Amino acid sequence: MTYRAHRDQAPGTGVTYVFAVCRGTRATHTADVTGPVGMPGGSAVRLLPSGPLTAVVQTVPAADFTDEVWQARLSDPREIERYARAHHEVVSAAAAHGPAVPLPLATLYHDDDRARRALDDEAHRFHRVLKRIAHHAEWGVKVYEPAAAPEGPEEREPAIAGGGGRETPAAGAGLAYLNRRRGVQERRERRREQALSIAESVDAELRELAAASRRLRTHGAVPGGDGRVHVLNATYLVAEHRSGELDALVRGLGERTGARIELTGPWVPYSFVGEV
Repeated sequence: MTYRAHRDQAPGTGVTYVFAVCRGTRATHTADVTGPVGMPGGSAVRLLPSGPLTAVVQTVPAADFTDEVWQARLSDPREIERYARAHHEVVSAAAAHGPAVPLPLATLYHDDDRARRALDDEAHRFHRVLKRIAHHAEWGVKVYEPAAAPEGPEEREPAIAGGGGRETPAAGAGLAYLNRRRGVQERRERRREQALSIAESVDAELRELAAASRRLRTHGAVPGGDGRVHVLNATYLVAEHRSGELDALVRGLGERTGARIELTGPWVPYSFVGEV
């Protein structure tokens, strides 16, 4: 259970913000996670050991995380991005020293004792996740449908000059135009079906290599107006020693299918910490 500060909290009171959970090894206890600043207005980022686990935490002002303040922050894209980046920087610093379970943005507890109690209560789950993600990273893969060819003159609506300078459909040209448009639509549908088939084959081959995978929501047309459309947006949990194999596989799939395939990563495995 996470805690949200309330308006009746005493002014100046601090609460414990938890970024990530790691194994409580000697390496973790001596790891340098003090580089990232953490949340604005908070104290230094520190380690909070509790038995075999260690949380990466920071004391932050309770007044900065009331429901009212946080809801207002969520409506400000720049401000929420600022907090999300601060959160990610600390998580990434922790993960650089070994497997780390990233917690959701704005996970807070009343104090360190409450945070330790949460670690103890969820210790079995954290250990399962840490075992699963150890020596693995998250990679993102996007496949795009090819851009549509520009519409040719023969596919535009025919017209001739009419009275008063207005254009009206040429006699007998309407049916031919509709037939051409029907052909354009059929080609578009075939292109879409082919792209979806390629996406499924790409995903199937990547899942063979990955320890786990997740399909994410596609974003439709890509900003920029070039007509490209997402047909696959997925993320894969891949062992570190297979990262070169993954890169080669993605390049090979692109060459074999002719599709545009984007590979991003490696990332902290945010997408694979809540499934066990």
